[in-house]
Amino acid sequence: MAAYREHVTVSGLLGVFYGGAATVTMGFTPVQGMLAGLLTWVSGMLPDLDSESGKPIRGLFSVVAAIVPMFVMRYVDQMGGDTERAMLMALVLYGAIRYGGAAIVGKLSVHRGMFHSIPALLIASELTFLFYRHSDVNVRLMMAGGVATGFLSHLVLDELYSVQWDGTKIKIKRSAGTAMKFMGKHVAANAFAYGLLFFLSYAVLVKVDVIRGPGEVAAPEMINIQEAKDIQDAPRYY
Repeated sequence: MAAYREHVTVSGLLGVFYGGAATVTMGFTPVQGMLAGLLTWVSGMLPDLDSESGKPIRGLFSVVAAIVPMFVMRYVDQMGGDTERAMLMALVLYGAIRYGGAAIVGKLSVHRGMFHSIPALLIASELTFLFYRHSDVNVRLMMAGGVATGFLSHLVLDELYSVQWDGTKIKIKRSAGTAMKFMGKHVAANAFAYGLLFFLSYAVLVKVDVIRGPGEVAAPEMINIQEAKDIQDAPRYY
């Protein structure tokens, strides 16, 4: 398994390239590119939520505790909420995530469980898409893509480090295959992960208008304005 420093370094470099490419080649603003790069870097540490070591947990929750309140304040601001209430909510969230999140996750998770999996990667990217408030869907997809890129780099590194070569032969460690997986050993964890994944996937498809949400009806067929005008101005022979 790759060390914490390797994960941070690789996801950080990927963040620089991803944010730069988004700005230079895809037309996003420099601020959006920098934010996407930071999300790529942070998401490269997300699978370490189930780490048995205290250092990854402390570092990751410190970063997440700083980022989540910013998303919440942006959401509340766009919804027209009260500024003071948004700030209070952000501070409460920071304390809850920074000091309580690590303890809760440590109790409920197992090392190399479903946090190290492809479903977890999809869940993280879909959550980013849904909670990042922006009128342009392409911006939200770009942010979600950054999270997916950083998360995937962690899984790939763990798999690469499970293969060792001592100069004469290749040795496969027992951890091989435990990072890039679709199912874990615990049925309850698998059921929860896939239930959440299906729910978020449905929400994303509704958000991008691929499918209709519950209670929504198809919009009536619209008549082209110019066609309607032509019909109105057309001569009548009766």
